[in-house]
Formats: sequence, C-alpha cells, structure tokens
Amino acid sequence: MSSSRPAHSSSSSSRTRQSSRARILAQTTLDAELNAEYEESGDSFDYSKLVEAQRSTPPEQQGRSGKVIAYLQHIQRGKLIQPFGCLLALDEKSFRVIAFSENAPEMLTTVSHAVPNVDDPPKLGIGTNVRSLFTDPGATALQKALGFADVSLLNPILVQCKTSGKPFYAIVHRATGCLVVDFEPVKPTEFPATAAGALQSYKLAAKAISKIQSLPGGSMEALCNTVVKEVFDLTGYDRVMAYKFHEDEHGEVFAEITKPGIEPYIGLHYPATDIPQAARFLFMKNKVRMICDCRARSVKIIEDEALSIDISLCGSTLRAPHSCHLKYMENMNSIASLVMAVVVNENEEDDEPEPEQPPQQQKKKRLWGLIVCHHESPRYVPFPLRYACEFLAQVFAVHVNKEFELEKQIREKNILRMQTMLSDMLFKESSPLSIVSGSPNIMDLVKCDGAALLYGDKVWRLQTAPTESQIRDIAFWLSEVHGDSTGLSTDSLQDAGYPGAASLGDMICGMAVAKITSKDILFWFRSHTAAEIKWGGAKHDPSDKDDNRRMHPRLSFKAFLEVVKTKSLPWSDYEMDAIHSLQLILRGTLNDASKPAQASGLDNQIGDLKLDGLAELQAVTSEMVRLMETATVPILAVDGNGLVNGWNQKVAELSGLRVDEAIGRHILTLVEDSSVSLVQRMLYLALQGREEKEVRFELKTHGSKRDDGPVILVVNACASRDLHDHVVGVCFVAQDMTVHKLVMDKFTRVEGDYKP
Repeated sequence: MSSSRPAHSSSSSSRTRQSSRARILAQTTLDAELNAEYEESGDSFDYSKLVEAQRSTPPEQQGRSGKVIAYLQHIQRGKLIQPFGCLLALDEKSFRVIAFSENAPEMLTTVSHAVPNVDDPPKLGIGTNVRSLFTDPGATALQKALGFADVSLLNPILVQCKTSGKPFYAIVHRATGCLVVDFEPVKPTEFPATAAGALQSYKLAAKAISKIQSLPGGSMEALCNTVVKEVFDLTGYDRVMAYKFHEDEHGEVFAEITKPGIEPYIGLHYPATDIPQAARFLFMKNKVRMICDCRARSVKIIEDEALSIDISLCGSTLRAPHSCHLKYMENMNSIASLVMAVVVNENEEDDEPEPEQPPQQQKKKRLWGLIVCHHESPRYVPFPLRYACEFLAQVFAVHVNKEFELEKQIREKNILRMQTMLSDMLFKESSPLSIVSGSPNIMDLVKCDGAALLYGDKVWRLQTAPTESQIRDIAFWLSEVHGDSTGLSTDSLQDAGYPGAASLGDMICGMAVAKITSKDILFWFRSHTAAEIKWGGAKHDPSDKDDNRRMHPRLSFKAFLEVVKTKSLPWSDYEMDAIHSLQLILRGTLNDASKPAQASGLDNQIGDLKLDGLAELQAVTSEMVRLMETATVPILAVDGNGLVNGWNQKVAELSGLRVDEAIGRHILTLVEDSSVSLVQRMLYLALQGREEKEVRFELKTHGSKRDDGPVILVVNACASRDLHDHVVGVCFVAQDMTVHKLVMDKFTRVEGDYKP
C-alpha cells in the first residue's frame, strides 16, 4: 500500500505503527473480498482479478465489516481437521468430552484382538470421561496437564488406547473454556522407544544449530541459505524455501534448495494476498504448520449443542487448511507442506511502547517470514521432529535479529560518515551546490535513482530525475497541497495525488523531499519496484504464456509486477531521519552564511573565525550526539576516570537504569562481579589507545528489569580523543545478546530432558 506523509510531522515509531496498522487493516479486507469471490465462483474463479484488486485503492471498511468478520470466523473456527489424526475438546472442570472429530471413535476406541480382557469397550461421545479411553500413566498425565499454565511445555504426552493398545502423541493446547487435544498415531517402530527417537531429532537439530552458529555473520543471504539446506537435510522434503516478508507485506523467496528436476522459485516476489493476514496471525500463535495431503478429505468436528460458540482451532496441529490454499498447493504440484514461522523482535523504530501498554507487553514481535517445505507426494513428519524444527526456527530467528543489529550498526555508521562529509563540504562553501555537484553528493546519503536541487530559482539534476519543467511543476504542487509541511515522502506520486505523475513514466515513482526554505528544495527520486526485481530463471521469462485464471506462483509473480508498476521501494524511517538531519544542517549553514560579515579589523576577523569554527564543531557534535542517543544499539561512554558520561536510550531500556541515574557512576559498579576484571582490562587498554573488539560482559539490571537477570552485551571499545589527539575517555558500542542466550539455554534444557 502506498502512502504519502509529511516527512517530519511525527516520530519515526509513530509513523511506522500507523502505516503498518492501516496496511494490515486494508489487506485483511482485501483478503476477505478475494476469499468471498473464490467461495462464490468455485472453479470459475478468475485469479487475474488479484491484479485489478491490488492496483486499485484499498477498499473502505464501511459496509464490509460483516464480510471480514465472517472470513476471520471461518479461518479460525472452521470445524474441520486433517485426517492424519483425531481431536477431542475437553471441559477443564469435568475432564469430559465437549467436542470430537468424526474419526475419533474409530481411532481411539476400536477393539483389537491383540488386547485381551476388553469385555466392555468404552464409548466415545459428548460427555465421555477421557480417562476411560486410555491406560495409565497416559490418562493421568493428560489430567495433570490441566494444572499447568502453559500446557504446550508438556507436549507431546504419550498415551495408549485401552481397547487397541495403540500409542498416540497427545498434543495439548488451551482454547476458550476448554482443553483441545490433538491425537497423532505413533508408528510401532517408535514405541515404546519414543524418547530415544525424540533425542535423535534433537541431535539432528543440534547439528543444524551448530552450523548456523558457526557462520561468521554479516550476510543474511548466507544465513538463509544455510538454514534451508539444514531443514532440507533434516526433513527430507522436495523443496525448502526461506520466504521473507517486506515492509509493504509482499513476500519474496529469499533462499531455496530443491531436489533435481523441480522448477525453482528463488527470487520470485508475491502479492501480500498470497499469504493472508489471518494466516500470518495464526503463524504467530502456532509456529509450525503441517499439511500432510492437500487432496485428503477433511474430517468434521461434532460439538456439544450446549456450546455458545464454536471451538477455536487456532492452536490445533490438525486444523484443516482453507480450500483456496489447497487449490493453490495442488496447482503447483505441492501435495504436502511443512511451514515454520520466523518470529523476530519488532523493528527498533517501533520499540517505543505506547502509553496504554503495560511494561510486560512493550517488547513486540513480528513475523519476519517463513521456512516453507513442499513435497510432491503425501508426507507426515512426527511431532518430535516438528518440535525440533521449531527450535531450529527459533535459533534462526535469533540470528536474523543479530543480522538486523549488525546491518543497523553498519548503516548508522555509514550515514553518520556521509553526513559528516556532506556537512564538511557545506561548512567550507556555505552553499547547497557543493553537496549536489561534488563527490560525494546527496545521492550517497540514501538509496535512490536520481536527485535534484531547486535553489535560487535554478534547477540542478542528478541521474534519473524529472526534467527541469517537471521539477518546477512538482515544487508548485508541493506549495499548493503541502505548503505547511517541511517535507514529504511517498512510494507513489500517483497515489499521493500528484496530477502530473503519469507524465513522469514508471522510472519516476517514489519521491522524498526536504525543504530548505519555502522556495529552495532538495529532491530524491526512485524508480518503480519492478525495476529492482530479477526473474528467477528462464522459466520465469515475462514472455511465457500462462492461464491467467489459475492460482500458481508464476501468476502471483506476474500479478506482483503489475501491482508495483506505479510504486517504488518505500522510504524507511532511518532514511527520512537522515534526510531530516541534513535538512537541519543545511538550514543552519545557510542562515549563518546570510548573516552580514563583521570585518572591522584583524582581531574581529580572528574572533569571527573562532566562533564560526566553534559553531561548526557544535553543529556536527550535536548531530553525532543525537544519532548516538537515538541509536538502536546500546551505546555507553566513560571519561578517563571510568565515570559514565554517556548512556543512550537503548542501554537505559535494557538495564532499567535511567540516563540521569547512570551519569557520574563508575562503570565497574554497573557490571556484574564476574565481568569486573574484563571491563577493567578493556578500559585500561582503551585509555592507552588499544581498542578491543567483541568483548562479552554482563550489565546489571535495575528497577522493573531487576528480576530479568543481567543484560549480556558484546562490546567494541572506541577511544575518545580531544583536539590534540589525547585519549580522554572510552565509548562502548554494544550488541545485546541476552535473547540469544535465553533461546540456547531453553534448547539445552529440552535436549537434556530427552537424554536417557
């Protein structure tokens, strides 16, 4: 969804949250519309309508809320399961059955001649006490699950039917007012040595995790290629992909491995509707999803008529897939699938808590993407192996977070370096022409295809930019429509309402603007997104013909390319912040240059030079301090005596120690006792000019964070120097590794539980 916005009317986090909410709401409505169209038209459904729907303005909510609610209700409470297992819903107080799948009586109560002394086999129906169906200790273990707040930690519970002696994995989760239990048959070869089989799964996962951890870092591509290869080896599926969601919700096959002879999807991009928002919500709740056979007939759920609402199957491993998704799978010859959610920390720009949020809910998560496995024939993966895959996905997510942090550090460093260079050029010449005609120039500040400057009623153009007359027309439109704004950013001039957008062609779609004065303006331009996309192989050549009515990944890609013909890549918040900072420096420089010179003698001239030099230094210093304070990584600084004189918002958030409380305290009093000698050595060496890298130490927590345990940081030391190049302090730029350690500790504990 395209959005135009005043560049600096609100904080980065606020802009991102508002944009994301609006996008998700509009996308959910469109998902519901397409679903209704599919359900009503059946085999005559025309998938090419997706193109038209995506290119049009997102539908208004008025008059359509009923359709959206019905769609979400159907997705979550569809009353159908896959036939590879059966389901019971139990009343939490009485432990009696309040709902069951139609295949449950046959699977759980069929009498076997191999089991003697079953004279009066139990009957399964509404009101049956579930203890009557299973032998001890399985029945007791199921009942004990009621006492656990998070019953998922007990999964799987091994139970054995009284009548047949058959073993099942009981996979338990809570739904509103009841306990939902999925039963999956255990292969005879796995029973009773199930624990040993699970241990083998964890050993395989541990091997894959070790490979991921051994990567040097600094390459998201290498990380994704490694995880798809490990999942491919671990699960045996024909195709494994790392599927990444972009900021505008569309998806991309970022990494892939297949068995020989399968058509590759690497590099393909898909519209956001290919994975509906409702499905993404379910992935956040139930992080592993298996479809064993898309052609298998679904099994109905029979519920107690006294229930006021249908039982939610959001957390069920057996929940039947939607008919539209099944058709999509069949068309691409993917009969079975296994999907793992990759859930990461929300973008740092969004980490500011909203006022109404309690502290424990302030750390938000988001769905970065999916690890998707496809198979050309029916395939079942036992629960212990799926659970091991879930752990692998969690560890992968931790490393994705690490790559984000590393990318942000590099990005912020590059932006700061470029801002410093551009500022230096401005201070020397006091004219914006220096940062347009020189090298580097404004195009090096943010990713763009062209730029322009309107200054003193003259126009300077760089690379792919509109003509001079078109730039003047855009400036006039800005003054008429956005006269009160200091800037603007949009990924679609057409969607932003610029009347001349069509005349610019698809090579000029997105634009960011910074006003220096009401008449002097800097412009950055971007081409359409499709220009950034590469076709993933000869079979994806645009000249290929395809059935436009048929749901298939190649058609989805064509639909995506149609959607983005009038859109550029969106302008990120950090890019707009960089533009805003340059805008402030420009305004300050030009204001200083416009002041009348005071040249009344040599002493006055020398005094002016000193003041100007101090003003320049102050401007650069202020900008660097602002960037450090708002950085997305922990940064702290100490003077030559080890007393804290810098403590940014990120380290304050992690430690629970406010900036005003930290300033003036000795650094050694703020670290754990086990880290004192490490920090002491690093501080000593840095004050000698020897800067250590990647030193790990633990920071104490305070206030509301005290019970969370220490913050684990990996730190680079940077010596601070005065004008005479003397070391006067140390700056520590850190990376938070706390979450990574928690995940690995959890993995180690669970692996230990399975050791014989």
